[in-house]
Amino acid sequence: MGAGSVRKRNVLGVLVDATDYAEATEQVVAAAQERRPLALTALAVHGVMTGVLDRAHNARLNSFDVVTPDGQPVRWALNLLHGAGLNDRVYGPTLTLHVLSRFADEGLPVYLYGSTEETLARLIPALERMFPALKIAGIEPSKFRAVRPGEDVEIADRIKASGARLVLVGLGCPRQEVFAYAMRPLLDMPLMAVGAAFDYHAGLLRQPPPWMQRAGLEWFWRLGLEPKRLWRRYVILNPAYLARLFAQKTGLWKARPPVPATERPAEFAV
Repeated sequence: MGAGSVRKRNVLGVLVDATDYAEATEQVVAAAQERRPLALTALAVHGVMTGVLDRAHNARLNSFDVVTPDGQPVRWALNLLHGAGLNDRVYGPTLTLHVLSRFADEGLPVYLYGSTEETLARLIPALERMFPALKIAGIEPSKFRAVRPGEDVEIADRIKASGARLVLVGLGCPRQEVFAYAMRPLLDMPLMAVGAAFDYHAGLLRQPPPWMQRAGLEWFWRLGLEPKRLWRRYVILNPAYLARLFAQKTGLWKARPPVPATERPAEFAV
């Protein structure tokens, strides 16, 4: 589908797809069945602002095949700016379950990349309980360092040799987006940057109540759970997002999306 998709809309210069769970799931399944690369990420306010504040990263995000509105404020922006008429967001952890359900039904194996050994050790049995037919082709925890020369090819070779048809990437935002962007040319399968989905489905992170999710208050819930790590993200970036959204809506600021990037980064986190 690519960055030229008619479904993509400009939110503060970041191209986000006006999509839903069913459509995004089918795009991932189709790419896996046709053995072609695809990069997907789900962006909340923090993810959009990583692009706003870093134009090179913005260009990478705009090259993604699918960018879903993970947070309610991003869905609201699509509706406010473009009349998208979306009734629901496409939340990364929930989209992950939709995709895994289809992969289990289709018998398509999955590779889990990122997070820690401890998280993956809890995540695998949790996924197997939810989807008994799911085939996990391989797992690989994060090294928590920069890639070494030639290591990207080695990682791609391991993933391909496993027989996987999908890679779920859990490295945190924005490292996981850079990883998916950098690895896409080396793999003939979709990569999904799913972030907190690993921790949520492993049972290590409690999800907010449904009413808070509907009200766009998930950030407040997460701030309460991890105030020291997340306060800068939410206290600074949330007001900045709203100010930019107001400026784009009123025409005070022209949010010009950068041309989608094409060059692979020399350095990225693995």
